[in-house]
Amino acid sequence: MKLAVLALSLATVISIPAHASEDLAKANGCTACHQLDKKVIGPAYGQVSACYATKDAKKLAENKAKLVKHVIDGGAGVFGQIPMPAHPQLKDGAKNAELVKIIDWIMKDVKATECPKEFKPK
Repeated sequence: MKLAVLALSLATVISIPAHASEDLAKANGCTACHQLDKKVIGPAYGQVSACYATKDAKKLAENKAKLVKHVIDGGAGVFGQIPMPAHPQLKDGAKNAELVKIIDWIMKDVKATECPKEFKPK
């Protein structure tokens, strides 16, 4: 019984960061254009994860930094021609920390699907 309670408590603690990061994505308006497993206006989080995933820690850090910059600066051409608007309000302070948590969640906790053929990294 104690083991079951411990396992349940541990599972709850482990799942909190992923859930919290999904809530951050919703709170920051990301889900207006992105969903977990299907393209809406922008790519699904699973597609982003699939396209930027790597086992090389240095390259992964570079990819995360590219994603943060892309969200802040906006642009088009990476996942097709529909432009992503700039989000300069996420550049500094607590909002930037939230953006980094969202990107970490996408890359670590969102199940990678398939990288779409229109993906062209910059």
